[in-house]
Amino acid sequence: MKSDVIMINNSGKGFEDAVAETRKVAVYQGMIGKNVLHLELMTEEMLSLVRSVTGEMQASFWIETEGPQYDLHLTTKTVLDKEKRALLISSASSRKNEAAKTFLGYLRNAFEEAMAADVNHWENDLPIDVLRDLSNHLIEDPDWDGYERSVLRKVADDVKIAIRGGVVDMTVSKNFAK
Repeated sequence: MKSDVIMINNSGKGFEDAVAETRKVAVYQGMIGKNVLHLELMTEEMLSLVRSVTGEMQASFWIETEGPQYDLHLTTKTVLDKEKRALLISSASSRKNEAAKTFLGYLRNAFEEAMAADVNHWENDLPIDVLRDLSNHLIEDPDWDGYERSVLRKVADDVKIAIRGGVVDMTVSKNFAK
């Protein structure tokens, strides 16, 4: 069974719809108790992870089920620099780009990694007390804490990330028969 495809944008529109669709799938499949909560948690953390890392998001979300196997899919088109690309791939269970399985995929991945923009951290060149004096400068922790990644790894059986061009495909799998 394949659920409805939910469109999610950068402002969070569709986020609640995706969680509601997850609940509908759980009810339709006859899930109960902790399994429903795990499915919802995987949906929420998956959406949060992609939005946290990419910053902008125009995504499609859907769920595919076959028996006790549930696959949550998210596809988004975004611009990735080297740092964002590395963070996304490090979220995968294999820590590899799933789109780089074939020889041509491997070559494309190597080319895309080489062409990805380097991140410029100019604000790290200034002392923090000088940065505080600058007007309209938001001071935040530049490091992503990886909370969503750790939750997904704990709850899901497998997390796959495939990056090809500017398209990120994320698949979170869980077999509830275990």
